[in-house]
Amino acid sequence: MNDLNEEAIEQIFREAGAVLEGHFLLTSGRHSAAYWEKFQVLQWPQHTERLCRALADHFRPANVEVVVGPTTGGIILAYEVARQLGVRGIFVENDPDRPGHRALRRGFQVRPGERVLIVDDVLTAGTSIREVLAALAPFQPDIVGVGVLIDRSQGQADFGVPLHALLHLSIPSYAPEDCPLCAEGQPLVKPGSRKTT
Repeated sequence: MNDLNEEAIEQIFREAGAVLEGHFLLTSGRHSAAYWEKFQVLQWPQHTERLCRALADHFRPANVEVVVGPTTGGIILAYEVARQLGVRGIFVENDPDRPGHRALRRGFQVRPGERVLIVDDVLTAGTSIREVLAALAPFQPDIVGVGVLIDRSQGQADFGVPLHALLHLSIPSYAPEDCPLCAEGQPLVKPGSRKTT
């Protein structure tokens, strides 16, 4: 079994320089004084392997048949978790025919009833995971759970399936009109690659 606890996982992120402080515009459109840049960790295969082993070990009893992640970080996680479970790892990506939606492309398919684990990096509002669920729905799989590296939803995320996070963070975020960092005049930074809502 995996030897990682939340303290050890947080230490991995801090030592990799992934914990940023400032004034950040999150994907959800909210503002925050902290941002966890997971790619500072995922660039290191040894860290990725350990974190994904913890997810794989948790979901191993669920008899997963395929692991699915959203672009971009979810591709890395889906591949490594799938490798450790000995199953397929695939991903959903932006659908060029339907802006704002994701789809299985590149010939990827999921069979009806196939046991699917969804993985992602950081859960805040749950947008990416809901997009994965919507992309998979026409295939009628059996979604056995959702695994994430970090849950910063403060218990607000509910996908109707078991959710497992390696690390739970309680980081305040603010609507732009209520943001104390804006009131102080701190410059706003948009990290990551996804457009905000």
